[in-house]
Amino acid sequence: MSDSPLPETATDAVEALLDEVTTEPQPQPVLQVESLTGKVAIVSGGSSGIGRAVALELARCGAHIAFCYLDDGGQSRSEAKEVVSELRQMEVQVLSRSCDVRESSDVNSFVSEVEEELGGIDVLVNNAGIGRDAPMWLMTDHDWEAVLRTNLDGAFHFTRAVAPSMRAQEYGKIVNITSVHGIRTEFGISNYSSSKAGLIGLTRSSAVELGPKNINVNAVAPGYVRTTRLTEGVSPEILDHARERSALGRLGDPRDVAGVVLFLCSEAARHITGAIITVDGGYVL
Repeated sequence: MSDSPLPETATDAVEALLDEVTTEPQPQPVLQVESLTGKVAIVSGGSSGIGRAVALELARCGAHIAFCYLDDGGQSRSEAKEVVSELRQMEVQVLSRSCDVRESSDVNSFVSEVEEELGGIDVLVNNAGIGRDAPMWLMTDHDWEAVLRTNLDGAFHFTRAVAPSMRAQEYGKIVNITSVHGIRTEFGISNYSSSKAGLIGLTRSSAVELGPKNINVNAVAPGYVRTTRLTEGVSPEILDHARERSALGRLGDPRDVAGVVLFLCSEAARHITGAIITVDGGYVL
């Protein structure tokens, strides 16, 4: 390889290009999670399962946490109190209350409360989701609408609500929790698969619309995950089949998903947007 200097014109061109590059924000070392210290993160459906794991992981890295949950009885309130207690042990600010993500007015009220109490919003994790499984010829209007309104409309409501403040500050991280069933469906989950496929579309559209203001929008697509409400009603036979079908021969853990969410909220993922990352142990291979 020649050590001779570049021609003057080429040198000038390279220097000009470097000058342009250095005016842009530079990437930080990989997984500088301390960059989340003092950031404010909203996690919908944060009282159990994946949402709880995400909230705890973000708090471990210094983020203040606002999470909402659907108050459908004593169990949901008890779970929320336990998560609040766990988060406060990490010495971060915590805001928690019931919020019906299907209702845009409730979401807007929650987001306004977070902005007022915690001082802003830097991260949004759209995790709230439900399932109502049945063959489509037996599926009721209510079961179809409940799943679509929670899983897809809820994410849209939250994304729309946080967009003005994130655009104004020219910074934001949004992570949608979709599913491998939004990529490849199975019998009896037409409502769930449709909602999660729609969430993939929402992720990509949001990435295009919000990207010019330095807002990253990505999605994580878990496979079958242990100890979540969505898998409580799944038969052991289906879970065994899922375990056998995965390349790694196991079901996922909520922390497996939380780790990827953390990565997408960190500066290590500053140049990733519109991506759909499967966390399924190779289930869809």
